[in-house]
Amino acid sequence: MHGAPSVSHPVGRSRFAAMACACAWLLAAAGVALWSAQVQASPARLAGAGCVLAAAGLVAWRSWQRSPQGTLAWNGEGWSWAASPQAEGGMPEPVLDLQQVLLLRWRPESGPVRWLWAERRAQPATWDDLRRAVYSRVPP
Repeated sequence: MHGAPSVSHPVGRSRFAAMACACAWLLAAAGVALWSAQVQASPARLAGAGCVLAAAGLVAWRSWQRSPQGTLAWNGEGWSWAASPQAEGGMPEPVLDLQQVLLLRWRPESGPVRWLWAERRAQPATWDDLRRAVYSRVPP
């Protein structure tokens, strides 16, 4: 049995993640609008709900803008994540696989966990190899 081929794939801001956040925010806004129409809330409660809605949108936007960007690489023996000139070793764990988009939990050898979005459109030529490598077992 052969291992997964070496691969290097860019990861970063995901158009899918941005659209998912925008849809969730629009659903929340519709919920607030429906609530305000049915309950006939006071102006103070409407202002509070609007502030919470605006804050949630701002947090989602800033989170998307600060998404880690770099290159995820498999060399046949181990993984590396390079967001700067220096790469770090670790292990990606697939959390959400939508065939064209992967959400990965990057567990570095030391340091905080990162959430990485990989999309086929970033580099279609290496997409299948990346998916093979993510789902292959790392040799002991």
